[in-house]
Amino acid sequence: MRPGAPGWNVTPMELASELPHVNAALNLSSALALATGYVFIRRRRVAAHRACMLAAAGLSAAFLACYVVYHLQVGSVPFRGTGWLRPAYHTLLASHALLAAAVVPLALLTLRRGLRGEVRRHRALAHWTLPLWLYVSASGVAVYWLLYHHGG
Repeated sequence: MRPGAPGWNVTPMELASELPHVNAALNLSSALALATGYVFIRRRRVAAHRACMLAAAGLSAAFLACYVVYHLQVGSVPFRGTGWLRPAYHTLLASHALLAAAVVPLALLTLRRGLRGEVRRHRALAHWTLPLWLYVSASGVAVYWLLYHHGG
């Protein structure tokens, strides 16, 4: 169905309001793909590892696109939690945002090295990239939960 068609009763803002839930699902899916890819490479299943890591990259890229669209539509969403949870949330958010910015070039370079067959260089960088990327994906889900389900 397309906008303006009979039966289309959803406004762009209503669609945008669903994006935080989509973003959390994309972050969780990325974390699962990363963890599964790690298990595969430990078992020397290189093709399955590659598929999981490419899936994680695609899911993260989809997250970034949805995140930008959401915040262009809605702007900033304030945390409404109180007490000790407020500084804990802001600390989590700060670490998440800082590492999210850092992990993008690391992930791209790590993927590039892996796809080019530069195994030693890939492995050396992946040693740092994987835990950071996992943290960013998992902390993104935690930020979502705190912002939209606990602090609101």
